[in-house]
Amino acid sequence: MLRVSGLTKQFGGLLAVYGVDFAAEPGQILALIGPNGAGKTTVFNLITGVLQADQGQVFLGDKRIDGLRPFQIAAHGVSRTFQNLELFTTLTVAENVMVGAWVRSRTRFTRCLFRRPGQMKKDRELYDKALALLRQLGLDGMADLPASSLPFGQQRLLEIARALAGEPQVLLLDEPAAGLNNTESRELASYLRSLADGGQTLILVEHDMETVMGVADQVVVLNFGTVIARGTPSEVQENPEVITAYLGKEDDEVC
Repeated sequence: MLRVSGLTKQFGGLLAVYGVDFAAEPGQILALIGPNGAGKTTVFNLITGVLQADQGQVFLGDKRIDGLRPFQIAAHGVSRTFQNLELFTTLTVAENVMVGAWVRSRTRFTRCLFRRPGQMKKDRELYDKALALLRQLGLDGMADLPASSLPFGQQRLLEIARALAGEPQVLLLDEPAAGLNNTESRELASYLRSLADGGQTLILVEHDMETVMGVADQVVVLNFGTVIARGTPSEVQENPEVITAYLGKEDDEVC
């Protein structure tokens, strides 16, 4: 389980996140939603160590992970994707996925440098693992192409494959359906559901409400950095505060 308690972050005079609490259970998809600027990606950055919280705690199981550096948090079992694509564009599709698997490797630099037989065998195993993940996401025929040659939507899927290569306990996905067409979005939702059914913990930031409402078990809604609602998708859809946050009040003036 990943548990966030009292998470708070301020940038100068801007209180970006304040007192955020939630918990994501194994086998559960938790969606973190809210209007633009609500603090969703900031929460992801605090969980993964990209930013350090001013207050609050983050637990993975019974271990506190806030205060650790990003690579240490990844090694403990938390992987993520990014709102803006962060691929190694000069590497192949398969090599991008292999990079994600190195967090679980004990290989030393000297073994990589001198290409000893044991390391060559390890590289082959990583390549086969990358192919298996790419196959699950429909990208296996593109394994040896440059990552930069993939269309935007497939680059999104590649980033998910790379995150999964680290065998995370918790997977954080920042707008994974962005750039996907309707068919690809449905296939992605089905794949995420299968991961959760297999015991994976997923936390999802997504603006595509059809994807969120179709796949999430629990939804946490942020507005101006604070939690304004939580519950099942149907409960959140009917919450007046959520409706106001997204649509505004009827008597709001249009500037």
